[in-house]
Amino acid sequence: MAIEMMTQAGLDKLKQELADALAQRPVISAAIAEAREKGDLSENAEYDAARDAQGLLEVKIARLKEKVANARVIDESKLSTETVQLMSKVKIQNLANKMEMFFQIVAETEADFTKGLLAATTPIAKALIGHKKGETVEAKVPSGILKFKILDISL
Repeated sequence: MAIEMMTQAGLDKLKQELADALAQRPVISAAIAEAREKGDLSENAEYDAARDAQGLLEVKIARLKEKVANARVIDESKLSTETVQLMSKVKIQNLANKMEMFFQIVAETEADFTKGLLAATTPIAKALIGHKKGETVEAKVPSGILKFKILDISL
């Protein structure tokens, strides 16, 4: 897995998610022990379900540990508003319909389109990164090519 840049808040959220998952281990172990006590394991649906839940939990824990290990926190004091970059807040205008939009470019793990947090890996973010205020960029999206004008960049 590649290094992923994120905010301190994003890393804290990942660490909390990992702690929550680790806290589930004893709960699932207890469910397995309880199901095991009920006898014949070959036809014990509770046992099978608990073992499946344990497997899924272990996969989740491994994935979260890897993300935390590969996370790098962005030093926001070193960011600039000269060009769009990770953590930039960008006001853009869709040139086709003149609609204005406001996004913050964030790491994929922090993305939430409903909150205006756009993953840096999306076609629109990729098109914006590296460009300056006033420039027009083209983003190739599934429905075709969209043109945007960068109206403002802030932190």
